[in-house]
Amino acid sequence: MPDRIQQLSPRLANQIAAGEVVERPASVIKELLENSLDAGATRLDVEIDNGGIKRIKVRDNGKGIAKEDLPLALARHATSKIHALEDLEAVATLGFRGEALASISSVARLALTSSRDDSGKGWQVSAEGRDMQAQLSPAAHPRGTTVDVRDLFFNTPARRKFLRTEKTEFNRVDDTIKRLALSRFDVSISLRHNGKGVHNLRAGDGRVEMERRVAQVCGPAFMQNALHIDVERSGLRMWGWVAEPAFSRSQADLQFFYVNGRAIRDKVVSHAVRRAFADVLYHGRHPAFVLYLELDPASVDVNVHPTKHEVRFRDSRLVHDFLFGSLHRALADVRPGQREEAAQPQEEKVGGISAGEFAGQHKMPLSARPSPDSLQQQMNTYGALHQPYQPQPGVAEGAPVAVPAVSEPDTGSAPRVSGWNAAMPAAAESEEAPPLGYALAQLHGIYILAQSAQGMIVVDMHAAHERIVYEQMKAAHAAGGIQAQPLLVPVSLAVSQREADCFEERSEVFTSLGFVLQRAGPETLLVRQVPTMLHGAEVEQLVRDVLSDLLAEGGSDRIGERINEILSTMACHGSVRANRRLTVPEMNALLRDMEHTERSGQCNHGRPTWTQVKLADMDKWFMRGQ
Repeated sequence: MPDRIQQLSPRLANQIAAGEVVERPASVIKELLENSLDAGATRLDVEIDNGGIKRIKVRDNGKGIAKEDLPLALARHATSKIHALEDLEAVATLGFRGEALASISSVARLALTSSRDDSGKGWQVSAEGRDMQAQLSPAAHPRGTTVDVRDLFFNTPARRKFLRTEKTEFNRVDDTIKRLALSRFDVSISLRHNGKGVHNLRAGDGRVEMERRVAQVCGPAFMQNALHIDVERSGLRMWGWVAEPAFSRSQADLQFFYVNGRAIRDKVVSHAVRRAFADVLYHGRHPAFVLYLELDPASVDVNVHPTKHEVRFRDSRLVHDFLFGSLHRALADVRPGQREEAAQPQEEKVGGISAGEFAGQHKMPLSARPSPDSLQQQMNTYGALHQPYQPQPGVAEGAPVAVPAVSEPDTGSAPRVSGWNAAMPAAAESEEAPPLGYALAQLHGIYILAQSAQGMIVVDMHAAHERIVYEQMKAAHAAGGIQAQPLLVPVSLAVSQREADCFEERSEVFTSLGFVLQRAGPETLLVRQVPTMLHGAEVEQLVRDVLSDLLAEGGSDRIGERINEILSTMACHGSVRANRRLTVPEMNALLRDMEHTERSGQCNHGRPTWTQVKLADMDKWFMRGQ
């Protein structure tokens, strides 16, 4: 192997750069479309053959490239988007490195045609990756630019063999188009594959047009289950759509996050989202969202990765807390019936008494609310619910509750069933019914059956009560502060000097969470006091994990998460169990508590607590009106 230093040829240098920028057809399309958007295009037309391996053609109606600049456009590190080092501190364009076209032309046959006016006359520059000499010639072209890329990796067979099947490469291209389509609602985008139309997305910047495009990209089911959020604070703004927890996914395939219009992947963002959904997602499930973060360009560094997929925030903790807090509150504010009320306020009246009348009913211990400074009192209250189910005489253990016979003929109105009079009072059409309606019966000792304005509601009473108790315990714990207790024998921790220094700098973090630590040497810490809730827990490992988080991310949520885990377990054991008979007033009290409890759509483990069957669907079951 030669040991002399030599200058790389332009072709080899560009091919090395192409290894960072050009991975597959999708990455070529990403770079070309970003250039088009930076040029002010409002329409993008993409045509590909063989998944983009054989041909990629991108046409836009942007401002175009001047004749004298066309050869320079294919040169490495040539760009019109930055002019000085200071420009990198506040990058406002999608592209800025000035190497995409040069890299692409080094591994493919590329032709770039452009015009800056409406005369129909333009110029074309082409290169085929051998000597990188650009050939300039006149060409007919409307205002804008067309980039035609053929035979990707024709001169680098080692790279070409790593490409996947046509279907796989097309799916990557399709995903790239979708991600870009969600970043710019004001731009029309079309995609054709092997001569057949795939997408034709029309531009529009109104709320309706935006949601139409989101539904086209993510599917109508996403929009039907999505919450629109728009929060602004401390110079940060986050807006977009996040699906309710019930619309979780088996994989993270519906997660779109943008920073100042740029699609990114970032561990700070991922952690904030994961924390916001921690209490409401079932194990192994993933949330779905389309979210946009807007902040001062100087507050984010986009020049940390060749493909510009990753960013670095100047104040990552501020961004993390803002994202987490905004999403956490948006999910907490969802109550049963909220979406129906917003969409169809005129349909919120059915027969029955009003929610206000129900408020005066007797409430079971389900809604007991202890004083904030007494968690033990709360557990004692809910411990009284552990009463064994007593079956009725002649009814086998575990048998379903017998449904009383109908005492009146069907007259087309709600039937009145013997023993159910307390559940469904006389019709009062002028009064609003609560979102979860009125209880009718208990099924198999597990479910509550209720009638709502829209149809039938079925509630898992244990799951629902578990969430109610959990939220009450969290609120009581927060209001009463973190109670702590000293250790009879302090726990000694051997840590690194860096970790010990970190503790001294951030000791207030531990103090606020009920810990009292003391530095006993250059590499030794003593734990003298711990939160009461964590008595018996692995304190040593928890402190080490918090120190690790503080060093890596500047903050930690581990102690709070651990406390919530304990409260969740206590709530689970303190909730009403299956096969416990509830009276109708008790069932209605549970429904009313659900309507006023945060995150009541899911239990502490992420399982749904209730479901609804609309009257129209039930009519279809029995072919009514057909």
